[in-house]
Amino acid sequence: MYRHFFGMNDSPFGTCPDPRFLYMTPQIQEALACLQYGIAARKGFVVMTGEVGTGKTTLLKTVLSSFVDQRISTAFVFNPRLDVLDFLEFVLADFGIPSTTRTKSGMLLQLNSWLIDRFRNRELCAIVVDDAQNLTWELLEEIRLLTNLETSSEKLVQIVLSGQPELEEKLRNPCVRQLRQRISLWCRTRPLTSEETTAYIAKRLRIVGASQPVFSPEAVPLVHRYSRGIPRLINLVCEHALISAYVEQVKPIPAHIVESVSAELDLAQQPFVISPTDMSGLPEDSLPTAITSTINPVTDFTDFLEDS
Repeated sequence: MYRHFFGMNDSPFGTCPDPRFLYMTPQIQEALACLQYGIAARKGFVVMTGEVGTGKTTLLKTVLSSFVDQRISTAFVFNPRLDVLDFLEFVLADFGIPSTTRTKSGMLLQLNSWLIDRFRNRELCAIVVDDAQNLTWELLEEIRLLTNLETSSEKLVQIVLSGQPELEEKLRNPCVRQLRQRISLWCRTRPLTSEETTAYIAKRLRIVGASQPVFSPEAVPLVHRYSRGIPRLINLVCEHALISAYVEQVKPIPAHIVESVSAELDLAQQPFVISPTDMSGLPEDSLPTAITSTINPVTDFTDFLEDS
């Protein structure tokens, strides 16, 4: 209802993980390269972690849609609260494999045969598990065993585990040390800085065709303050601000509207997170790592593309 009022052709701050709106910070570019390389180079296990709402699912969908010149089959498990049989059945269905049995051995044989056929056709296969911090210990072990589906030189299926920081804690548990040792690449997402939040909002408005200022200069810093740089909360605050401004028939959106909707969303009392640009005075061992891996994902992924 506010699109015409603000001169937009689409909603800029929707809640769905739309790859069109992915904002490429250097850290996101690095994580994207890490995920692309992990899948394309058949590295087996890749793990991505980050706080709630920092764009992990959007990043996953962007990665999977980026393999335009290379055939890839994917099984995207968005609800990991499954038992082993249900998980295997879900994976088979998402790969498009007709399930002819309800036994674990039968489904694994079907999956293995299908993966070998895809490998012979030089196709990639990936199983992506979102919200992986909710996986049970039993299912984590079964997922580890899926990487035993391999040839003498290549993994038949690549597995991406994406989850909240609790996933990292879970993978540190001694009972899954075998799985942890098989993880080739790690990457992390983080909240946006104040400058990145400004650019993030501007990009989304530009994509939907907004040609005039939508937010006042005083309003944008408040969006960052109340959202703490978390993209999902930025979208939430901005969406509610657009609706309120339309109701009041005022533009650009003033600071008091952002303050009002943030209070209504109960964000005003949330603790403020220090942005990475404000960490210069902290000891080095307390700084968060943006991304850790056993390789340089940006350089090696570029080399991989050149070689192929």
